[in-house]
Amino acid sequence: MVEPPLDGRDGRDLSLHHYNPQSQLKTTATQLSQAAFPVVDVHTHFFYRLRMNRQALKDYVAAMDRNGIAVCVSLDGKLGSQFQEQKDFLWKEHRDRFVFYANIDWRGDGATDDPASWACHRPGFAERTVQQLREAVKDGASGLKLFKRFGLSYRNPDGSLVEIDDPRWDPIWAACGELGIPIIIHTADPAAFFEPINERNERWEELSRHPDWSFHGEEFPTRDELFAARNRMVAKHPKTQFIGAHIANSPEDLEQVSQWMDRYPNLWVEPASRINELGRQPRAAREFLIRYQDRLLFGTDGPWPEQRLKYYWRFFETADESFPYSEKEPPPQGLWRIDGVDLPPQVLRKLYYENAVRLIPGIRERIEAFADSHPLK
Repeated sequence: MVEPPLDGRDGRDLSLHHYNPQSQLKTTATQLSQAAFPVVDVHTHFFYRLRMNRQALKDYVAAMDRNGIAVCVSLDGKLGSQFQEQKDFLWKEHRDRFVFYANIDWRGDGATDDPASWACHRPGFAERTVQQLREAVKDGASGLKLFKRFGLSYRNPDGSLVEIDDPRWDPIWAACGELGIPIIIHTADPAAFFEPINERNERWEELSRHPDWSFHGEEFPTRDELFAARNRMVAKHPKTQFIGAHIANSPEDLEQVSQWMDRYPNLWVEPASRINELGRQPRAAREFLIRYQDRLLFGTDGPWPEQRLKYYWRFFETADESFPYSEKEPPPQGLWRIDGVDLPPQVLRKLYYENAVRLIPGIRERIEAFADSHPLK
């Protein structure tokens, strides 16, 4: 006998995988066709998401035009051949619309399962990387991106985790300050990813689909340990500017992020893929965003479908209530809807482009060129 599906119909039990409720709320829906001011998206992944597809790139540049996005910062320039590939991909036809960051190649030609063979464990690695960064900046790089595996999964030859604040890497972080380029760092992940995958986990549905996103267990450092190591790194290098990706990856606890912002004047934040968290606490989020408006940047983690961009404009620019944060059904990062924070115009300008102009090399001239050729409607 075939068991009936757990689809919730006709009184049957419902599997969470099928749960996709339709809200009955009738609320104001503000339709925004583009951002209120020119936008710099400081967190995008054009190499990893578009995979060198030039038509997809052309299509997204058209979406940028429609939405008022002047510049995107692609974070995927791993030092070596990928750095030049990304530069050629973005700059061949759209140099005026993109800047890009370098990434450190920790592994080099070493074997994936043999950390002892990795480039980063060879003598002189930091010094070689500093020289590569100097050359990359001359070749157009505007910053350095550190991915979450740094501190979370990269290993030393003895099997221990590579720590974020390991003094071996200090010359690299100091060099970024000397070169005038920021470091954007992804540390840890949502709080739920460090908790057991059980009935109390608010991201159970997501983690059940992606169990490899769970970092709960003794083989991983705790979230607090990762944050503490990153903060020591930031404190140790006051002349280097650090961008905490995804609201420093603690948008569930804005009081904690506020403490970090107060303690570390060289720490900036951006909201890529985290309006889902900010939008379920709109009053606290609005207060936070206004309070730290001078170190606030805009990011999406894209390129995404155009509908998701419009949810960003709606979140930041309106007081609309209970609307989606993603075009996907069910939503991918929490089964809830969000409210807008209706930021004042002066904060929107800083968020969207003014702070990026101050922080990131190469942005100012592109913003100016965009403003001349793309007047807002």
